Amino acid sequence: MDEKETLQRYLTKQRADLLAKLDGLDEYDARRPLVASGTNLLGLVKHVASVQLGYLGEVFDRPSPQEMPWLTDTSEPEADLWATEDETREAIVAFARHSADHADATVAALDLDSPGVVPWWPADRRDVTLHSILVHLCVETARHAGHADLVRELVDGRLGNGAADPNVADRDDEGWRAHHDRVEAAARAVGASRRP
Repeated sequence: MDEKETLQRYLTKQRADLLAKLDGLDEYDARRPLVASGTNLLGLVKHVASVQLGYLGEVFDRPSPQEMPWLTDTSEPEADLWATEDETREAIVAFARHSADHADATVAALDLDSPGVVPWWPADRRDVTLHSILVHLCVETARHAGHADLVRELVDGRLGNGAADPNVADRDDEGWRAHHDRVEAAARAVGASRRP
């Protein structure tokens, strides 16, 4: 497998993991903010798809016909990070799939050293290659997939990529409570011994 295929494979996996966080949730749980910043699962999907469409569209002069009304000069702040009452989950998921298809077509059409320009980056950094943008998107998508992992755990306790995920310990609720309590006890002990 060559380097472009490797980067594409990792990006594809992160996108799929992020979308899977919506599985089995009702509309409220897919949209509700669980931290003070308003971070929510459907908003993370919308944001990552928007960012991807910019980086693997506009940056390489391959704009998508898909409009993003949440990214205009008159949009509400952070409008790409949440879903309004008028935006359906189905439309946002379809947008994410369009973004992935458009991104994949750009990757297929270009070489890793193909040049691009990121107009929203500082002038000294805006000249890029497909390689640098794929690395950037892999990192950015993985970062937000990690946010989604935590938000999903706050929604219903689901960890990782489901019951078959080999990276998640096989514990029942009692086992997770005992683990949590061990971590909490260690934190308290160290915190108490190192107070100024």
